[in-house]
Amino acid sequence: MTSEELPPLSGKVALVTGASRGIGYGVAEALVARGDRVCITGRNEDALKEAVERLGSDRVIGVAGKAHDEAHQAVAVDRVMEVFGRVDHLVNNAGTNPVFGPIADLDLNVARKVFETNVISALGFAQRTWHAWQKDNGGAIVNISSIAGLAPSPFIGAYGISKAAMINLTQQLAHEFAPKVRVNAIAPGVVKTRFAQALFEGREDEAAAAYPLGRLGVPTDIGGAAAFLTSEQSDWITGQTLVVDGGLFLNAGVG
Repeated sequence: MTSEELPPLSGKVALVTGASRGIGYGVAEALVARGDRVCITGRNEDALKEAVERLGSDRVIGVAGKAHDEAHQAVAVDRVMEVFGRVDHLVNNAGTNPVFGPIADLDLNVARKVFETNVISALGFAQRTWHAWQKDNGGAIVNISSIAGLAPSPFIGAYGISKAAMINLTQQLAHEFAPKVRVNAIAPGVVKTRFAQALFEGREDEAAAAYPLGRLGVPTDIGGAAAFLTSEQSDWITGQTLVVDGGLFLNAGVG
């Protein structure tokens, strides 16, 4: 997006984790498109720089690092405050799923890694944005969960359990951070990203057939939902999980 195409500034600032590509990038894109200034994070510094340039580098910054690293969390929030002077919205999107198979044989160290990245990092970023700005000034937090956190899902059990924990974390934060800060979650179905590629690669038509709307999700589907949940139009919504799944749950299944 060129500087000529960018909308007027909204006055709001967002921090989106895990946003160099995929769902996180789709969220950042939606927030920039409505006029927010945005900080994105990601592990790969080169990919992050490219994402910043595509989004519009005059109002987007990137901070490279691993989401579960507390030092990175501190640097990211400090950088947002230094550059933009506020952090109204936090979107916890960073996540990992390094294992595929039954949890009966799950390496517990892998399970710890999943929870560190998918749950503990979200809590860490929420704590830091709360203390840096939101406690006194208000704002909104959106946690990217998954429909795998709402029902058992074959072969991605550790991931699903972590996403269920994220939903409960959302409710707890919504209770504790009210009334100034609203906290909600989004539970996507399968979205066409590199992260979810194993779930549809080579069989996209078959995978999409399970969805009443006839297609898999794309990052902009989730970006639009996140933009809504961080907008004034959702000012009376907190502690909720918005399912964005093309109607899959109408078929009472996850995949």
